[in-house]
Amino acid sequence: MTTTCSHCGAATAPSALFCSGCGRSLSQASVAIATPPGVPTLSGAPTLDILGTLRIALAGRYDVERELGRGGMATVFLAREPRHDREVAIKVLHPELAATLGGDRFEREIRLAAKLQHPHILGLYDSGVAEGLLYYVMPFVRGESLRDRLAREGQLPVDEAIQITLEVADALGHAHDHGIIHRDVKPENILLANGHALVADFGIARALSEADSHKLTQTGMAVGTPVYMAPEQSMGEKVGPQADIYSLACVLFELLAGEPPFAGKNATAIMARHAMEPPRSVRVVRSAVPEEVEEAIFAALEKSPADRPKSAAAFAQLLGAAPGSTATMRVRGYTATRRLPSNPYITTAPPAAPVARWRRPAMLGALGAIVALLLAGAAAWRFAGRGAASGTAGNGSGRVAVLYFDDRSAEHTLGPLADGLTEGLIDALASAPSLTVISRDAVARFRGAAVAPDSVARAVRAGYLVRGEVEPERDDIRVTLRLDDASGVNLRRVSFRRPAGNLLAIRDTLTDVAAELLRAELGQELRLKAQRASTASADAWLLVQRGEQARRRGEAAAANGDPAGNDRAFSEADTLLARAATADPRWPQPELLRGVVAYRRSRLVGRDPALIRRWVDSGVVHVARALALAPQLPDGLELRGNLRYWSWLMGLEADPVRQKALLDSARADLEKATTLNPRQAGAWATLSHLYYQVATPTEVQIAAQRALEADEFLSNADVILGRLFLSSYDLGQFDKAEQWCGELGRRFAAIPLAVRCRLYLLTTKNKAPDVALAWRLADSVVARAPAAQRPAQRLFMDMLVGAVIARASRTTPALADSARHVVRRATGDATIDPARDAAYTGAWVYSLLGDRDAALQLLREYLAANPGRVDAFRDDPGWWFRDMAGDPRFRRLVGATE
Repeated sequence: MTTTCSHCGAATAPSALFCSGCGRSLSQASVAIATPPGVPTLSGAPTLDILGTLRIALAGRYDVERELGRGGMATVFLAREPRHDREVAIKVLHPELAATLGGDRFEREIRLAAKLQHPHILGLYDSGVAEGLLYYVMPFVRGESLRDRLAREGQLPVDEAIQITLEVADALGHAHDHGIIHRDVKPENILLANGHALVADFGIARALSEADSHKLTQTGMAVGTPVYMAPEQSMGEKVGPQADIYSLACVLFELLAGEPPFAGKNATAIMARHAMEPPRSVRVVRSAVPEEVEEAIFAALEKSPADRPKSAAAFAQLLGAAPGSTATMRVRGYTATRRLPSNPYITTAPPAAPVARWRRPAMLGALGAIVALLLAGAAAWRFAGRGAASGTAGNGSGRVAVLYFDDRSAEHTLGPLADGLTEGLIDALASAPSLTVISRDAVARFRGAAVAPDSVARAVRAGYLVRGEVEPERDDIRVTLRLDDASGVNLRRVSFRRPAGNLLAIRDTLTDVAAELLRAELGQELRLKAQRASTASADAWLLVQRGEQARRRGEAAAANGDPAGNDRAFSEADTLLARAATADPRWPQPELLRGVVAYRRSRLVGRDPALIRRWVDSGVVHVARALALAPQLPDGLELRGNLRYWSWLMGLEADPVRQKALLDSARADLEKATTLNPRQAGAWATLSHLYYQVATPTEVQIAAQRALEADEFLSNADVILGRLFLSSYDLGQFDKAEQWCGELGRRFAAIPLAVRCRLYLLTTKNKAPDVALAWRLADSVVARAPAAQRPAQRLFMDMLVGAVIARASRTTPALADSARHVVRRATGDATIDPARDAAYTGAWVYSLLGDRDAALQLLREYLAANPGRVDAFRDDPGWWFRDMAGDPRFRRLVGATE
């Protein structure tokens, strides 16, 4: 008898628990078995004998027709139940497994599982023992398994993947409430019928969980599948609901990415990766996946069960589900309930940016990857200068995080008020010099999520949490405020009521009450500055909060691929903000936020210059009105600087003189914003990219570091950290580069640059030239890249490996030929590498090998494709080519005077 894995086709031994090729379990109906006639099956009895035995034993109750499928644990047969005139599926456990379980235990546990009544659980009709065969009867589903659909489509649409996950989470939550853990959640056990998911095999999971594990192992069977198995389950520890949540997160990852989060050559390798390695970023593979969905996956894939969502409902809530609603209703409201950062801004440049003044080694290939994420609409930031915690803080004892307040109204009508109070309180407390207040970006990801307070405090390294809720009480609004310590223990609590029509009194009272709570706990005076550019109009204030809520809905729609929904929500936001501007014509905030909406629209209209110009011009008009009311408003200067820089990047100005004026004015606005508010993190972040065009690597580095110091939780902190690494590498500051690479690995291990930076470091004198490691890192970077980028990334990464080999050839001369071979193979052509960046790196490899003729030839190709780089080479060739700077041929190439 031969067996093959239906996932990867690898041949497997009949006694194997897991596939040696892909590591998936062979103990379910995922194994295709080629059985010659008359040869016993895995059960030890010919299939025809089992079929015949069933037909005789169940005659009168079921007409058993034929086999549907079989695997390592059971065989499934199609039958008809005459009494109810319906088709059923009968699953028969193999005799050796039946002997391990025992008939009494099997029937007892099956009866418990049969009590599960839920629309997304495949129910159990019947069970029993027939001539020594243990069986149970299920509905026959005319559909397919989720595995079948994945095999056919590779990836599922984001909204369908979320719907399926929410439905499965509903089913798991129901089972968990009844004390039943599935233990083997995977695509094979999720059936799709009539557009909905059904979770199967709760019966066998319950029965196996109660079996003697030693005897079960002796049969060659195990509960769970390594690809989807939580670390504690693979180590044989007691499992709870969090193990199923972990498995479901693995399934969701695979639905979105087309492959599971962890893979390996065998089951042991896969289980080790589950236990030791952080999951990859699904958004690197699928940029359309909303950030909140990725964060939910990361939360559910925490190594310790204690750090995961406490229930399936909590996981669903992190995915955007509305508490207390059915799975179908939740997914319908998915885009409306997702939470995104407010006041989004640009972070990096698109591929069509004009020629930068300089471009150093580490930037080759890196800018394009960063930019691709930006154009997908995923990158956004806020006015980050307010309430931003320092990145150099210690253990967090003096750091305060204000979490978004809960709306306790029956119809959830107080959401705009709750958000406005939260953000106003963050701004107010951040104005106290003696406090370090965590930024909005840091706490926004926890809005509406069922995450334990101590987990939030750990994530943002806060010593204190301020939490609140608002609820209607007759004609009043009641606000309750809590101050917790980092362990989640409540220290102080206060509640107050104010008339519902006096919203500004609620806002101002809240600020005073919060300041008093913190004064009493910290034992120090808090001097709060008056809220900047505030309003005396309650109508205007509430309209701004409603406008912001509509804008967030628009951002969610855009992230979910719904341009019509995005346009409707943004139009609604602009209308509400225009009404706010009318209600208080002297308050700059409404016009400022109208500028933000227009700016975001310019980012979401694709590459059409006319549409981009329309919305950029609209944004400029609105921000001009805001700055006319408050000329020294840092947020306004930051927005205008970003609008101007975006115009320059998009090439909206054709005249070179006007181009330069546009870039100069963008720089002036952003620098003035940081002068007025040194903690204007968003302006610093933009400057760290703008300086690539007009300044030096040192200035890029300083700006990026200032951005992180102002707000370590910037929504694009990974990009800023990457920029710090790249600029340090380009400057030859390898100790600093290693430090920033380590920080990338610690905070953002799943992104490609966290791996790529390690490969770059192997090309420096700080690291031994480990060729084997270089190849592994290069392969990992290419595997993590989106499919469209992989050919180019293969060239870039191979060239860097060539540099490592060239360094190694200094002690092992025979390797020099290998380095040359890699360069020749990776040089590529204009179709894959139109900017000839691979040729640039290849020139450096030849330089390391001492072959200046070949180096100069590739440099000539690179500069011919990039004539705008000649001046930069002439001014400073960088450390890659500094030893060639005196060569007359190099000087002639870059136009240097003798």
